[in-house]
Amino acid sequence: CIHTENCFVPISEIIAVEETEFNKKQRNIGRWQKMAKLHAFTVHYVKKSRNHRWRCSDVTFWCVDEHLCNQWMQALKELLEMQKSRPKQLLVYINPFGGKRQGKRIYEQKVAPLFSLASISTDVVITEHANHAKDNLFEVNIYKYDGVVCVGGDGMFSEVMHGLIGRMQKDSGIDQNNPKASLVQCNIRIGIIPAGSTDCICYSTVGISDPVTSALHIILGDCQPLDVSSVHHNNTFLKYSVSLLGYGFYGDILKDSEKKRWMGPMRYDYSGFKTFLSHHYYEGTIAYQPAKHTHGSPRDKESCRTGCYICKKSEKLLAEQKEHGLKHEEGEEEWKVIKGKFLAINAVNMSCACPRSPKGLSPAAHLADGSADLILVRKCSRFDFLRYLVRHTNQDDQFDFPFVDVYRVKCFQFTSKLSEDNESNVMDIGKKRFGQFCRDHPACCCNIVNSTWNCDGETLDSSAIEVRVHCQLMKLFARGIEENCKDEAAHSQSSIEQLL
Repeated sequence: CIHTENCFVPISEIIAVEETEFNKKQRNIGRWQKMAKLHAFTVHYVKKSRNHRWRCSDVTFWCVDEHLCNQWMQALKELLEMQKSRPKQLLVYINPFGGKRQGKRIYEQKVAPLFSLASISTDVVITEHANHAKDNLFEVNIYKYDGVVCVGGDGMFSEVMHGLIGRMQKDSGIDQNNPKASLVQCNIRIGIIPAGSTDCICYSTVGISDPVTSALHIILGDCQPLDVSSVHHNNTFLKYSVSLLGYGFYGDILKDSEKKRWMGPMRYDYSGFKTFLSHHYYEGTIAYQPAKHTHGSPRDKESCRTGCYICKKSEKLLAEQKEHGLKHEEGEEEWKVIKGKFLAINAVNMSCACPRSPKGLSPAAHLADGSADLILVRKCSRFDFLRYLVRHTNQDDQFDFPFVDVYRVKCFQFTSKLSEDNESNVMDIGKKRFGQFCRDHPACCCNIVNSTWNCDGETLDSSAIEVRVHCQLMKLFARGIEENCKDEAAHSQSSIEQLL
């Protein structure tokens, strides 16, 4: 066999092998043109380029011996069959209304042909209304699928995630309304084909919001565990969160932008500017439990990357504690309480990186270490708050301000000043520790008493909430952000394994 270029690609990154008709591949191959008949096969593989972008490339091999050609094809196909993590059958949900209403077109033109090439069968559902995918996941036989793919933005992903996790808990007899319940891990992976207004989760787990790149991660069967936070109010389950849970600034932005959906994605810029000028702050109390099981801290500059050792160590420690029954009762564990006036209260399970903020809200947050980074921005001047926001767009330490505190936590609860009187029964600890807060200051100088919680782009009705992080509750078709992607791309381009 002869091939036209000399490069190296591991079997794990080969997409498919197929027989090729020579007439369909007209190439100048010198003396081989004199042969009466050539036999060929094409290897389709992942080609990595800059900025974590992947593309499907191919190389064709020719030879005059038909038997030898068939032997190579069979050998390669057998090796691909050994890649047990690769999906064979997928359930696909497409949101035709999200973002710029391009979800259906993106799937049909960019993703479906790749799935077909990789011999992946799909059942496609076009969602017709809110919570269509979530409701459908409680009805279908999800166990016959190797994964669920959502085509849309973060809202579509959240809907599929709630459906899958909720279905797993229902089938296992777990009460989601119990904030202390040990939730059953969801082993059915979720794939995200970005096609929304915001694709934060995809960007933070793959490194780019690109439909083809995400489709190739799904085809290769990548697996990235992901922490999920459960949000409760008065022993009632509200939502799950995997990216941002924000009160104050980000909650106000979301609440205002919901009234301006007619503006499209531009509504976030408008509402953000309007909210910044309003400069509202809110009084309340935060109680949290430090994440002592995890290694590192929010300010240690250790970014979460493919094969992250911090996530692996935290998972191992939690597994050992569970195995040996070392988990203490919540009441016996240390709680820390912070009272004050806040412009923003943010809890993130991941960096929340996006094109506008390449490092995200918390650059060192980890995807699967069983913790969240709790960021408290206290009342400060409008100029200082602007300085803090600008830090999200550059390489400077965004926590290096006297009015910003950040903690790595495994659970927390928040009670606003107004809620302390009316909703103090969120937990008994609230009654004991939050009692007389702010009673010396009956006249509040805030224009608005309560803000709204922004939970992964959806509003929560209650301001008083209890949040708990569940380590690696679900899995994505991703591998985390790869290091030195430029070097890997250059290596892949210059050097498929020399097969013959």
